[in-house]
Amino acid sequence: MISTPIKARKLQLGQLLVRRGVLTEEQVSEALEYQRAAEGALLLGEVLLKLKLCTEEQIMESLAEGCEVPFAHVTPKIADAKVIELLPREFLEKHTVLPLFRIRDQLILAVTEPANVFLIEEVQRLTGCEVVIVCTTGKDISATLENHLPSANVFVIDEIFDESDASELSLVEEKIEDITDIEAAADGSPVIKLVNYLVFHAVREGASDIHVEPDENALRVRYRVDGSLYEKIRPPHKMLPAISSRIKIMAGLDIAERRLPQDGGIHVMMDGRPIDLRVSTMPGQHGEKIVIRVIDNRSIMVNLEKLGFSYEMLKQWQKIIGAPNGIVLVTGPTGSGKSTTLYSVLKELNSDDVNICTVEDPVEFNLKGVNQFQVNERIGFSFASSLRGLLRQDPDIVMIGEIRDDETACIAVQAALTGHLVLSTLHTNNAPGAITRLMNVGVEPYLVAASLVGVLAQRLVRKICTSCKEAYDPPENIRRVVEKMAGAVETFYRGNGCPKCRNTGFSGRIGIYELLVLTDDLRHRISENVSVDDIRKAAIDCGMTILRQDGMDKVKAGITTVEEVLSVTTG
Repeated sequence: MISTPIKARKLQLGQLLVRRGVLTEEQVSEALEYQRAAEGALLLGEVLLKLKLCTEEQIMESLAEGCEVPFAHVTPKIADAKVIELLPREFLEKHTVLPLFRIRDQLILAVTEPANVFLIEEVQRLTGCEVVIVCTTGKDISATLENHLPSANVFVIDEIFDESDASELSLVEEKIEDITDIEAAADGSPVIKLVNYLVFHAVREGASDIHVEPDENALRVRYRVDGSLYEKIRPPHKMLPAISSRIKIMAGLDIAERRLPQDGGIHVMMDGRPIDLRVSTMPGQHGEKIVIRVIDNRSIMVNLEKLGFSYEMLKQWQKIIGAPNGIVLVTGPTGSGKSTTLYSVLKELNSDDVNICTVEDPVEFNLKGVNQFQVNERIGFSFASSLRGLLRQDPDIVMIGEIRDDETACIAVQAALTGHLVLSTLHTNNAPGAITRLMNVGVEPYLVAASLVGVLAQRLVRKICTSCKEAYDPPENIRRVVEKMAGAVETFYRGNGCPKCRNTGFSGRIGIYELLVLTDDLRHRISENVSVDDIRKAAIDCGMTILRQDGMDKVKAGITTVEEVLSVTTG
């Protein structure tokens, strides 16, 4: 039996909402007219949400009242994970229901259709329990499901083979051409273990990318660690089709397509934390080359204090990002840590009283409390179009993944001038270069001067390994280069190389920065459209620390080496 009595609604949804003071009679009439025009394709609740006349919560509260059942806010803490598993995930998602907990033979079930007696009877049949229902929102049910049940394409890396098991790789001995054979081989234990091994060790060693590279008679796998590639393993060349297919299956790609590039994503769990993998395949002369970008949440979510700012620069940067409105830019080449810096800023600014929205391509990390949107150029959801829509969402802070064109730049400037704080990135060599880049994409100089608050240019340099760090006496010309910028240096350091750092002498990376703060003098110069060299000189006169100088300060502090700084900076 169904324990909670479900009574037929004496009042329709529209009347219930009017009685609760959520809608007026005119608004209900407007929604019904829209529904008639849609020729019954939409339910009234869907129409009300589409027209933004009320919230899903208000609709569900009214439905609960009409059916005389309780309404509840459902969170992951309320639901019992073991009870959720009483019903198949497909059933839960299809019907938007959620078992919350069980008391003896009674099952407490959250639903979005409290009047659907047939659905509730089916749940009773499947579980063998009496059903007591509560009404909630579909949003709450989906969020709780996602928290308790891993997504279909989440793989738990719990079966890793040791290097001593590498002999198992020889089980795949012959070149495979038939697609069904490839899929069967991809599901074979040695291949699964190998791919798991590669991902596991990449995360453990802090690699940002995994490269699977076929040659004519060889197959090598390389990791990019601290910005540099090194070879990890050479599996048998004949395993390439099976390895490629296994990775494609995990990423939801077409294993039969080997002539065109493909890209997809994989979500894995390791040590109880989620790791995102971004997969890219490219057909080559000797087979498909595969690159897997490893996005580890722990490496992205770093506090501002740990990024490598000097004390004075950190105070300036915090003042800039605390501005009520304007544009703040982070610049640098690909792989210079711009995304990490922006995520750290969002983490610093995130609070319950601000609405932060991001437009990214792709979304690299899910931030709690932040509304994130992913660009989809194929359907016309570009940075510009998404930004226009976003500004109607009442944001306080907007983060744009990258300013790529004149339209995006102009919308960003207008947003900054109308009271929003806009964060974004540009690909320029230094901080003053961002000003001319904005002008080059069509923003008038006076608008750049009025909207820009600050520009941070950055690079990443490798840190000296603390396990094999040693003092040394550098050549005189090296000492002069450092002391010219950083003053007298008592001791120079370098890494001697050890197993912990793979004999490179380096372990981890740190940022070096150049922060341009817009002063009244600089705004005046920008309005007059002076050259980037003039702006740079004026900024330095105002106290701006250039990239190389910040790098040399870190050399003096024994954090990195002269060679590292010189390799990523210009004079």
